[in-house]
Amino acid sequence: MNYSVLMSVYIKEQATFLKEALESVFTQTLLPGEVIVVKDGPLTEELEQVLVDYQKQEQTLKIITLEQNMGLGKALQVGLEHCQFDLVARMDTDDICKPKRFEKQVHFMEIHPDISVVGTWIEEFSESKEKIESIRELPLENEQLLKFMKWRNPFNHMTVMFRKQAVISVGSYQPFYLLEDYYLWNRMANAGLKFANIGECLLWARGGYNMLQRRGGWRYVVSEYHLLHFMWKSKRINFIEFVFSLSVKSIVRMIGKHGRSLLYRMFLRK
Repeated sequence: MNYSVLMSVYIKEQATFLKEALESVFTQTLLPGEVIVVKDGPLTEELEQVLVDYQKQEQTLKIITLEQNMGLGKALQVGLEHCQFDLVARMDTDDICKPKRFEKQVHFMEIHPDISVVGTWIEEFSESKEKIESIRELPLENEQLLKFMKWRNPFNHMTVMFRKQAVISVGSYQPFYLLEDYYLWNRMANAGLKFANIGECLLWARGGYNMLQRRGGWRYVVSEYHLLHFMWKSKRINFIEFVFSLSVKSIVRMIGKHGRSLLYRMFLRK
């Protein structure tokens, strides 16, 4: 089965990280049929140069340009329209795939035709992937994931491989501040589509304080309120679960990045 890789890059990302991410994609044991990179608005000269260099080397790299920064949800929606294969793997432009990631996910999707999305576990690092700070493990089977999804995101988004038509059938990616993927998984669950995770770390994810800082503030609280309200109205959670989850998550978003770091290390990571 051939597959596409879908990525999005914007001006605040680092060229060295983008280069590492692309290198990890183009050195897979099972290479993609195409790599779609959406430029979400104007980029720095350094980011542009990385894309130019890889386009010269790799004929499967295709660049889609958005004139203005539209946000991840819109960028992925546009990029997905350009993916020609039904199997699509997500990848962030600052993370690093392990060599057999795509081979293992494609094999999983081949032998599980009922699964629409499969993710993997991740190893998180700040400075070097040789110095792992934490691991994010998630449930593996559909029923476990549906229960887990009531409280937390059931996937490490940068690791997922999904069937394009399944995602398109529920309206594709949509703009939803920092929760584009979580919103998508809920809509897919509402449609009765099935999920899975592979119980293995197949990606090194860049984390640290910068990631924790992005996961705080009032704008994040408002976004989570809208998502939880959607989950309540679609009967994924009841009203008590809605109130409890909103209360806990609002506190986490507002305690500052040092407090969030402590909570993540104590309760949410290995």
